[in-house]
Amino acid sequence: MAIKVGDRMPQGKFMLMGANGPEALTTDQLFSGKKVVLFAVPGAFTPTCSAKHLPGFIQHADALKAKGVDTIACMAVNDAFVMSAWGKSAGADGKVLMLADGNGEYTRALGLEMDASKFGMGTRSQRFSMIVEDGVVKQLNIEPPGQFGVSSAETALQQLS
Repeated sequence: MAIKVGDRMPQGKFMLMGANGPEALTTDQLFSGKKVVLFAVPGAFTPTCSAKHLPGFIQHADALKAKGVDTIACMAVNDAFVMSAWGKSAGADGKVLMLADGNGEYTRALGLEMDASKFGMGTRSQRFSMIVEDGVVKQLNIEPPGQFGVSSAETALQQLS
């Protein structure tokens, strides 16, 4: 069953690139006592993700933080090396935290996985965004398959107003 507004985020961990290689980041470290905008994409370096989704959050990072957001995080079912390279190529450093859910475990815990096998991508995350305050989902925007709009940075900005 998919997570919904009012639910507490499930316990879990992500991987991200640290100074000495991949490091774990727990959900407690990410969400406890913070306002977080978390968005997920089906895959790093994929067309809509690279042309629209991630760039929107990079472009609007300062505006989101001005509305009280502590962390903006992008999650994908990719490894930490890929997420780091994608973040660097997109200019996300210092603006968007690039979280790897390499085995899709956190995506499954959220109930937001999708089968992208017909594209040779296996199980991936649906495209979504959410606003999480102290570990509780306050807003949740899940895209219909093949679309991009409700999970945008602009929508998050409107929801934070």
